Amino acid sequence: MNTSANQYLRDLLQWRKDMDADLRRENNWLAAAGLFWLKKGTNTFGSSRDCDIVFPKQAPRLLGAFEFDGTSVVTLHFDVGQSAELNGQPIQTATVLKHDLQDSPSFVKFGNLCIAVIHRADRVGIRLWDNTREERRTFPPRSWFPIDEKYRISALYTPYPVPVKVKTFNAFGVWEENYMQGYVSFNLGGRTYNLDTSDLKDGGLYIQFTDPTNGETTYPKGRYHYTEAVQEDGRVFLDFNKVFNPPSAFTDFATCTFPPNQNDVSIPIEAGETYSAHRPL
Repeated sequence: MNTSANQYLRDLLQWRKDMDADLRRENNWLAAAGLFWLKKGTNTFGSSRDCDIVFPKQAPRLLGAFEFDGTSVVTLHFDVGQSAELNGQPIQTATVLKHDLQDSPSFVKFGNLCIAVIHRADRVGIRLWDNTREERRTFPPRSWFPIDEKYRISALYTPYPVPVKVKTFNAFGVWEENYMQGYVSFNLGGRTYNLDTSDLKDGGLYIQFTDPTNGETTYPKGRYHYTEAVQEDGRVFLDFNKVFNPPSAFTDFATCTFPPNQNDVSIPIEAGETYSAHRPL
């Protein structure tokens, strides 16, 4: 194995190690403890079963309420004597929370619990993390196919003249309309494939795809890939050794979307992350 191949192997193994560590960090998927869609008006929350949103037992019986205007504005109100941290700063008074699609979204901490407002399609909800969850420590390590450099493939990116609207199904059973900025073309197994892509801020591409391994050795609903930056001539490498499972492979509280129907590769891609159906309870 030459020097560049050795470096590629080291870098890829480190990337996989980092992916597993990231999964276990605070406020990530193995700490997810709830997803609650808000109704218009007052939504009480705390550990009491009488609350609209029931938190883990470690929380006070009544922490407060989320006031939702029915469109996108959520205001946090505290019960008497309660307080929290908003993006690291203590708060005790009513506060409008920024949702996760806005700049500088609001993360509110109540001890080891953390919440954020999420906006998905026409729904607004509260995502809850409990950083004491045992799954952060006990969940099995992410598993991968053996590394095979034949799955690092040169591709050509072609931007669309204007972004194309594409329907994608999401984890809570609703069709969403998203935009794809272009597509990549590549050859694999003697056939040319085109996959729709979204642009990433770092100049790379975000690709969702399905293949015949889904439901056998990989996640049933497809996998994701973030590419490196596209070169000036449109060339980009697709490294299927670095494809990974969507968040719904690890929690029931994800809101991820799945690959559009046209993003199907007809031959098995035996590279990247595998799936063994174990999930946190």
